[in-house]
Amino acid sequence: MRNPLLQVENVTVRFGGLVAVNDFSLEVTQGTIHALIGPNGAGKSTTFNCISRFYQPNSGRIVFDGTDITRSPASEMAGCGIARSFQNLELFNELTVLENIMIGAHVHCGGSLRAWLQAKPPAVMHHIDEVIERTGLAPYRKHKARNLDFGHQKLLELARALAIRPRLLLLDEPAAGLRNREIATLDRLLTDLVRTDGLTVLIVEHVMQLVMSISDRVTVLNFGTKIAEGTPQQVRNDPAVIEAYLGKEAAHA
Repeated sequence: MRNPLLQVENVTVRFGGLVAVNDFSLEVTQGTIHALIGPNGAGKSTTFNCISRFYQPNSGRIVFDGTDITRSPASEMAGCGIARSFQNLELFNELTVLENIMIGAHVHCGGSLRAWLQAKPPAVMHHIDEVIERTGLAPYRKHKARNLDFGHQKLLELARALAIRPRLLLLDEPAAGLRNREIATLDRLLTDLVRTDGLTVLIVEHVMQLVMSISDRVTVLNFGTKIAEGTPQQVRNDPAVIEAYLGKEAAHA
């Protein structure tokens, strides 16, 4: 049995009188895709922000590969092997595809960013070239990020995260706004990264087509509380999940 790479233990997050995440626990097994789903406002992004250290939980702890990172700064996450994407694109629009991805790899190289972009160390560039090929961005290598269509901008953000060489990849709604063909491409890419390379993925997503296709395990949040967890099939048929998404009448039906 594979060991958990990430453990979220009894985490609670409050914003004033609002409890955004309530005594939430989660284990993400190494080399799997684990989906975190729920209606809007369920607490998914707040949980992500705790794991990636943008938010400090009021109680509980977060453990990555056996190390308590609950109070580690966000700036250390990439160095320890955690990369993430965001709901809203966070690209350097005036830089090229290559330069955006190089910025992801810079975390392991030290020195100034300007010197790093000019030096292009051969060993690191080989890895970046592989990432560009794998994500289908090779034809756009010299294009500025702002000139890409939305689907390729999404792939670019994923490619920049992969350049970090993460062990855990946090994806916040990577399929949002994508067309069916682009979702199918994302499905194949993530599945290959996990099954072939052993990457571990925790994904927040509303596109159920993707969630049910790629996930090994699914956890459901509603109003900050875990209401279900299991295989995609188990979660799909859980009355509490149906009620959370569609209301009580649908659950009873």
